[in-house]
Amino acid sequence: MPSPASARVAGLGIHLPDRVRTTAETEADLRRRNRDVRLPTGLIRRMTGVETVHVRPEGWDASDLAVAAAREALAESPGDVELVLFASASQDLIEPATSHIVAAKLGVDAPVMDIKNACNSVVNAMQVADVFIRTGQYRRVLIASGEAPTAAVRWDVDSHAQFLRSFPGYTMSDGGAALVLEASDDADVGIRSTRFLAVSRHWGVGTLPGGGTMRTRDLDAEYFDMDGHGLQQAFLELGPEPVLGLLHDRGLSWSDFDLVAIHQVALPYLPPIFERLGVPDDRTVITVAEHGNLASVTLPLQLKLARERGMLHAGSRALLIGLAGGISLGLVEVVW
Repeated sequence: MPSPASARVAGLGIHLPDRVRTTAETEADLRRRNRDVRLPTGLIRRMTGVETVHVRPEGWDASDLAVAAAREALAESPGDVELVLFASASQDLIEPATSHIVAAKLGVDAPVMDIKNACNSVVNAMQVADVFIRTGQYRRVLIASGEAPTAAVRWDVDSHAQFLRSFPGYTMSDGGAALVLEASDDADVGIRSTRFLAVSRHWGVGTLPGGGTMRTRDLDAEYFDMDGHGLQQAFLELGPEPVLGLLHDRGLSWSDFDLVAIHQVALPYLPPIFERLGVPDDRTVITVAEHGNLASVTLPLQLKLARERGMLHAGSRALLIGLAGGISLGLVEVVW
């Protein structure tokens, strides 16, 4: 059989836990637990614009969040799944791959694989699934993400400096996302182009060290440790060229896009980024204030919200801009 012309998004699912924690509650808990450390009131909200984050139910793992989202995506696009990609910064265990657990909970009998690249895990999985489908190896691929970063928040800090290194964790949020990609003979729909790059010398700017060989059985390594300013500067060094270069190479302008979805870690960072890129305000969906930093779930959530708001319909073009620690940039152009 000839290889398909494209891999289209046939199903989309999002699961956001009902339980939420406000930033005011987070700051009150931090002050209560760390009375010997002077913590500024209102700093988290002022610096990030985050109002609330989602917190997974007691006893739920990353796979449960992924499965909840996958059930929604599969209900939208019923059919056999030929490959399961678990794509997330979070995971249930070091071994086996969490994709096995997701497949077992869904009752899916198919090959599995984990794809892990911090907040770009889902866009990397879209790249992988696109290649598998267009080369004819699989016709339907399930991508499922379950992000549970609230498990790595440091609540007890020994100094103001440690509070600042732990700061990004207080805006992290739990959630699940899933996409069904399937083969299509229509060359005008689905994933039209991708572009990825990494500047790996910045890998140490933000880490979650626990579970690896560097700091084995080190309880202090189980929490986020990030230089927020350093991470911001690393991304600013990339400049707008990679994004604008993709548009130039594809012969596109922002007027060709109905949605520009970008990974969001803090509200104040977004206007300068959109201004540098030249993205019109009416092409974006802001999620970070209400939902916090959902890691790799962020971009699929923006897709779903855009669809619900009528921004995406048959023929709509979207650009997903992924930003991840390490650092890496991922661009995926999709036609609905």
